[in-house]
Amino acid sequence: MHESLAELRQEIAALLPRLRRFGRTLAPAREDADDLVQVAIEKALTRTDQWTPGTRLDSWMFRIMQNAWIDELRARERRGQTFLPEEAGEQVGDDAKSGAPLDAILVRRAVARLSAEHRAVVGLVLVEGLSYQEAAETLQVPVGTVTSRLARAREALQELLGEWP
Repeated sequence: MHESLAELRQEIAALLPRLRRFGRTLAPAREDADDLVQVAIEKALTRTDQWTPGTRLDSWMFRIMQNAWIDELRARERRGQTFLPEEAGEQVGDDAKSGAPLDAILVRRAVARLSAEHRAVVGLVLVEGLSYQEAAETLQVPVGTVTSRLARAREALQELLGEWP
């Protein structure tokens, strides 16, 4: 339970790294992900009365982000805009001795090529470590839907990552 609005704000601020990771899972472009986090935090702070104390704050924030991303995608579709590919400049400064940074970039690119539904499930279950039940509640879908989306996402990632050396 939260004793005050200030404590709730501090807990939301503590979630920033996780929110940014989830934002990067949903939105392939870093700028879009940062904007998504900002929108979600703004919505949460202006609607603190909608959060139920005793429930998981992270799930509530992830749901806000998911809904904000869906709204953004719909708005882009109406405007006829398309997504731009991730900037190739992210590879600048990679350590040639270690393949880890390059591998991380390849995985991010593969995740970015998944559908929005698959990216959300991957972000919540595989990146954030939510249980299938928690992810289902966050996305407001049945657990079976999370299970099947995650299975399809894993298959797609294996295919996509198989394309790269």
